[in-house]
Amino acid sequence: MTSVLYDTPGPKAKRRNVIFTVVFSVLLALLLWWVWRTLDDKGQLNWALWKPFTTSEAWTTYLLPGLADTLKAAALSMVIALPLGAALGIARMSDHRWVRIPVGAVVEFFRAIPVLLLMLFANELYVRSTGIPSDERPLYAVVTGLVLYNASVLAEIVRAGIQSLPKGQSEAAMAIGLRKSQTMSSILLPQAVTAMLPAIVSQLVVIVKDTALGGVMLGFTELLNTRSTLAANYANVIPSFIVVGIIFIILNFMLTSFASWLEKRLRRSKRSSGAVLGADKVDDLNAAEVGGSYGTGAGGTI
Repeated sequence: MTSVLYDTPGPKAKRRNVIFTVVFSVLLALLLWWVWRTLDDKGQLNWALWKPFTTSEAWTTYLLPGLADTLKAAALSMVIALPLGAALGIARMSDHRWVRIPVGAVVEFFRAIPVLLLMLFANELYVRSTGIPSDERPLYAVVTGLVLYNASVLAEIVRAGIQSLPKGQSEAAMAIGLRKSQTMSSILLPQAVTAMLPAIVSQLVVIVKDTALGGVMLGFTELLNTRSTLAANYANVIPSFIVVGIIFIILNFMLTSFASWLEKRLRRSKRSSGAVLGADKVDDLNAAEVGGSYGTGAGGTI
């Protein structure tokens, strides 16, 4: 299929693509075979190392509590960062300089700082300035760092999504007398959501993965942190990493799958122009139109 960005490949290009695919598949198979042989030679495929994952103790004591804390931190960060990022993104497009410039400085500042540094700073701030219990402090620090960083990134996503819309949308709204706030809430944002959704979901996936930083540096009992305790008890470091990696893959796959479903649903709803009329309704409308044309003529109405 030919488009602006893609031309239908010819016979040579098709043969070249087939050759590249075969070579890549062979190299991938060799890589997987090498990994398998290496793990087997090191004894990492022994059933004794994988057996703990078939029991309930490893899951109920270590993995599931860590997964619950991971989801808790990620959910709190998403719930706070999404509306905050949307508000900051809209504020960056304000007509008032006293709003646009400070908000822009805040967004650029927190985008430039690594999220791990934000977590460490928040943890020290809570230690020295608040009375938050020590067992809850890592959660607060992780959520604070994730919110500050990801809200600033989401603000740029929202701003770029809205500005990517044709200017005619705003001009048409102004022509019918809508205020800027009404234009933003009723016209621009609903249209921009579909375009922004893939980038927003990518950032939400980053939030889920970055919760592991709190476990490494702050002792937050998330999934990766509890994995280390499990590996110390069962002496299965490599298998525990593999299992936790699979859990993260499943989580992010579920998130992206839901986003894909939501995007398709939004596109279908926007494609519809209203209620679908049946044949009998169309006939009634045509009859009414014909009757109206007979009833009104040069002499006026009946």
